[in-house]
Amino acid sequence: MRSLVISSLCFLSGLSSLVSGASVPRYFERQPTTRQNLTSQEVRQELGSQISPGTLIYGPDDAEFANLTSRWNDFSKPDVRVVIEPAAESDVSTIVKYCNDNSIDFLAVGGGHGLTYSLKKFSGLQISMRQLNNITIQESGKSAWFGGGTVVGPVIQYLYDRGYVTTTGGCECVGMLGAGLGGGHGRYEGFYGLISDNILQLRVVLADGSAIVVSNSSHSDLFWAMRGAGHNFGIVTSYEMNIFPVGPKTWHWHNYIWRGEQLETVFGALNAFHNNGSTPVNMAFEAGNFLMDTSITSEEPVLFWTFAYRGPADEAEKLLAPFNAIDAVSSTMGDVPYSQIATVQGTSWDSPICQHGLLHVTSTVFLQVFNVTTERQIFEGFKRRAQSSPALAAGSSIMHEGYSTEAVDKIDPASSAYPFRGDHHLNLFNAVAPSPDYEAEARAWAAEVRDQWMAGQPGRKLDAYVNYASGMETAPDWYGHESWRIERLKSLKAKYDPYNRFRYYNPIIAA
Repeated sequence: MRSLVISSLCFLSGLSSLVSGASVPRYFERQPTTRQNLTSQEVRQELGSQISPGTLIYGPDDAEFANLTSRWNDFSKPDVRVVIEPAAESDVSTIVKYCNDNSIDFLAVGGGHGLTYSLKKFSGLQISMRQLNNITIQESGKSAWFGGGTVVGPVIQYLYDRGYVTTTGGCECVGMLGAGLGGGHGRYEGFYGLISDNILQLRVVLADGSAIVVSNSSHSDLFWAMRGAGHNFGIVTSYEMNIFPVGPKTWHWHNYIWRGEQLETVFGALNAFHNNGSTPVNMAFEAGNFLMDTSITSEEPVLFWTFAYRGPADEAEKLLAPFNAIDAVSSTMGDVPYSQIATVQGTSWDSPICQHGLLHVTSTVFLQVFNVTTERQIFEGFKRRAQSSPALAAGSSIMHEGYSTEAVDKIDPASSAYPFRGDHHLNLFNAVAPSPDYEAEARAWAAEVRDQWMAGQPGRKLDAYVNYASGMETAPDWYGHESWRIERLKSLKAKYDPYNRFRYYNPIIAA
């Protein structure tokens, strides 16, 4: 059975009134050094003496280049000419200043899972953060420093082996900051909040190459913005986060497969279970997909659902009694330590969801409750594609993701740039196209499902989690519909990135 699929150029005219009087940096002047054909040999010659010995520079002819530029979504793959892999935090400032002096656009990359189509507009030099992966637990045992290139899986294992946990994303292969700068949903958010809620301070390289510390007491205005819209403001070279005692070592999981005829019963049980944001805190995570499993049927998708409970089986199964009462094709369960829960839920390094190099077409919507009629409409649309376009249907899934949200709900929504604390269900349409020839068909399907979700919650505007957004939404859809949020973010862009160097990840100011 298939595993669960679950699933971080110039606008001067638009900002002229905000930055009037500012000098134009060299990278926006017409210089004879502006690069039309950037090569790794040139970068090595010009930059090599300024960076630390362990820093690596790659071009397309180097064997490691393909691995470093590999991405989760090839439909949104940026045009990378040269990759630099800094060995020290200070190298990032040097690289950014070099790019500015030579009219080179730059893009920092962690896990490579950004799926937005806005990334496709990039052409230039990639800063791979892979070597900046150190973790240092502080003497207090209450926080740790993490390198800017840390990835979820190694963070979970490193902390767990030493008796700690922290808030992370759900998939082991995702960069901590790719998720965290946009909020960062995960299995511990009901206890401790989002990734961004637990960031204490960040070391950030700004667009001009300067390095600053950002926290509640240093550049506090930028600290607000980095936690929810951080991709727009700088490159984080390291960060300090809260960590917590590991707590119960047993996590119970229960996976179900239901036929489509059970859809109304399943979603009715889900609405009662979550009770509009009142999910039992220990039922940390549940997620379900409509997906094809031809070992069961090739006529229509099935419903695959997985639940993770922080605690023993007897407690979990009492809460899962309504789901156990629904006739299932398959029902499997077990107990594992927290460090292995991603494996049994299909979000580990080795799971299909972490595979790079595929052609994804997506759409996303936050919901407060499930509209059962809408879910039936979406299911029937999938069923039609199973017959009319089986190759496209085979690689597609429609995901419904839910967390216990108690700690997230308790945090003042105005305290950070993350805007959607009142939303309880994170939904993602994800079609994997067999070839580029299917792109138009997949996009039409993605838009159809998005519009159906929206029609099922009349009167609400589109709330799109920035880390799942396709790039086809608007800035208020990503960063909040309250006018003060967008105005504040634009003001901070004018202050910290007036020439919009950071404009490739669902930008506040469109290129």
